[in-house]
Amino acid sequence: MKLFLQWIISTVAIGVAAYLVPGVVVTPIGALILAVVLGALNLFIRPILVVLTLPITILTLGLFTLVINAILVMLAAYLVPGFGVAGFWSALAFAVVLVVINWVFDLWSHD
Repeated sequence: MKLFLQWIISTVAIGVAAYLVPGVVVTPIGALILAVVLGALNLFIRPILVVLTLPITILTLGLFTLVINAILVMLAAYLVPGFGVAGFWSALAFAVVLVVINWVFDLWSHD
């Protein structure tokens, strides 16, 4: 049940972030699929990218992780039908907004 609720919250967060960020389009079915794909990419690919880019991440005081998030969003746009990103800057803005929305939902759900 908790996994299903997290999936729904992620889908809503994706919809809100797509609405707020220009250059990002997502269909309702695309948002459902994107929630699963982004979860899988963050589980399997993100740790590898973080380790490979550790020196750059240290030099930028952790800000390079935002670039990693944008790369994962662009990869998800390639993989998920019904989800499109206009370019790197739209992907970066989408990733940042998505992180903030998920953080707010996480704070709300633990209270």
